[in-house]
Amino acid sequence: MSDAFDPGDLTLWLRQQPEGDAPAQGNHLFAALYDELRRMARGHLRRETGGHTLSATALSHEAWFRLADQSRTQWRNRAHFLAVASMMMRRILVNHELARRAQKRAAELVPLTLAGLEQLALPTDRDVIAVHEALCAFEQVDPRAAQVVELRFFGGLENEEVANLLGVSLATVKRDWNLARAWLHRALSA
Repeated sequence: MSDAFDPGDLTLWLRQQPEGDAPAQGNHLFAALYDELRRMARGHLRRETGGHTLSATALSHEAWFRLADQSRTQWRNRAHFLAVASMMMRRILVNHELARRAQKRAAELVPLTLAGLEQLALPTDRDVIAVHEALCAFEQVDPRAAQVVELRFFGGLENEEVANLLGVSLATVKRDWNLARAWLHRALSA
């Protein structure tokens, strides 16, 4: 981790436009958050089939490049940045799968199975696109509960981390998780 930023400085840096050498400061920020970005990327990839063409390193770097280009986002704190990074990683994986499928239009499509769907009590033959579409639909029903799924299932965060990030109680996170599991199970079982 870089000596340039402590956690408080990370939040300060994210909240305001950096002065001076912005690319160098961005590099320090990336170095400070690199381990957490890789941990999240590994969590996302754990739910993919073996032999995925993206590595945790590639996924975390791609998410970083996309986040570094964000000019309209007002970062509230480090946790907000990491939550958006997790969503960005999911979108990268969805786009990657859509591109892969587009290349194989003439071939039979084989569903991408997700290891770990048992956490949501979903059928294991559901692919990343189906889960993404169901989660987008669920977001319209209950945005906070959808965030809980995003952070727990895709981001690999624990209940306590999700509660701190969203500013809600641990009991609320548990209720949202149970609601989301039931809703997504029903939506993906149809």
